[in-house]
Amino acid sequence: MSLWHLVFREIAHRKLNFLLCLCSIAVAAACLTASTTLLRAHDVRTSRIVAAKEAATKVQMDKLEDDTRKTTIKLGFNVLILPKEQNLADLYASDYATKYMPEEYVTRLASSDVATIQHLLPMLQEKIKWPERERTIILVGTRGEVPKMMGGPKNAMLQPVQPGTIVLGYELHQSLKLKKDDKIDLMGRPFTVAACYEERGTKDDITAWINLKESQQLLGKEGQINGILALECVCAADSLAKVRADIAGVLPDTQVIEFASQTLVRAEARQRAAKAADDSIKAEIDHGRKVHDESEGFAAVLVPIVMIACAVWVAFLALANVRERRNEIGILRAIGLRSRQISAAFLGKAFLFGIAGGVIGWAAGYGIGVVWSRSLPPASLLDIRLLVACVVVSPLLSLLGSWIPAMLAAQQQPADILREE
Repeated sequence: MSLWHLVFREIAHRKLNFLLCLCSIAVAAACLTASTTLLRAHDVRTSRIVAAKEAATKVQMDKLEDDTRKTTIKLGFNVLILPKEQNLADLYASDYATKYMPEEYVTRLASSDVATIQHLLPMLQEKIKWPERERTIILVGTRGEVPKMMGGPKNAMLQPVQPGTIVLGYELHQSLKLKKDDKIDLMGRPFTVAACYEERGTKDDITAWINLKESQQLLGKEGQINGILALECVCAADSLAKVRADIAGVLPDTQVIEFASQTLVRAEARQRAAKAADDSIKAEIDHGRKVHDESEGFAAVLVPIVMIACAVWVAFLALANVRERRNEIGILRAIGLRSRQISAAFLGKAFLFGIAGGVIGWAAGYGIGVVWSRSLPPASLLDIRLLVACVVVSPLLSLLGSWIPAMLAAQQQPADILREE
């Protein structure tokens, strides 16, 4: 009589016992699979939430960058390019540069591939005595912005002053009772008031703007400027060193200063938004990790308890089966079956319901995980390694529970059993 013939005869003779043992192993495997699948579902869901937040954050940061660019334009130019020999102490004391550079510099910079600045505005400014009005003013000559060749056309931040016209700061037009379209003379040349600025609370209030060519003629500085205003690109925020290096590569005999207040507004806005976005994503990750750790801790306690309980239950059922079949075991031993064949029959049965229970339990646990996490596609929760683990662990669990009863069955002496009868 072959071993497997004995095993299948044993199963057929005690179907209920086999089904109960199979169910016990299936419960253990289902518990392991369901808990692991639910943890995986939580991780997948958390990853998707974080990815969605990161995508939303990128959109918000792009919008912020655009808004910051617009806000910076409203704040005005924040970079000033000066001749290299210009002493900054003299600049701050006089409110204008006393050294000069060729007007051609602005064209050279506009034609370069420097991408860290834009909106270039050449100017010539000097503090002068307005002889016709007996006033000290700051005269600024500008021809309007020089468009950058790179990055495409951009709307001008400051409109050019047309030849023959003048734009007056608040204090000048208020104190001199001037208004738009009035005719005035400046250093012997006639001008028409093109605009009168509102109060700014800066030196602009005592500034008069005229066309660059006309200011060069009045000041005797043909072809010369003493500054280039520019707007630092958002991409170069907080990187004055890079701006300076880029400009030095095109205009080596110049220097760059930055208006800190305008730059600070932009940098702080970007930093606050970036920090808020990072904090939101970090909070979501921390929350997901906390829930995962709590669930994992619970599963780490529950699953071993269930597996031990199932092993004990299998042992109890196997022991009861051995006691019920003492007479049959005695007869089998009497007709020549060895003790190892008897133990192998019981252990073979345990191996079969362990394999079957593992597969059934895995399917049931996976199904529970899919139903519980129905918002996620089943394929994202599938883990073949878990099936392999169930197929390996479940027979070991069933063999462990059946080992002692099988050894007890194999050690029984046929003479003693038959004598009891």
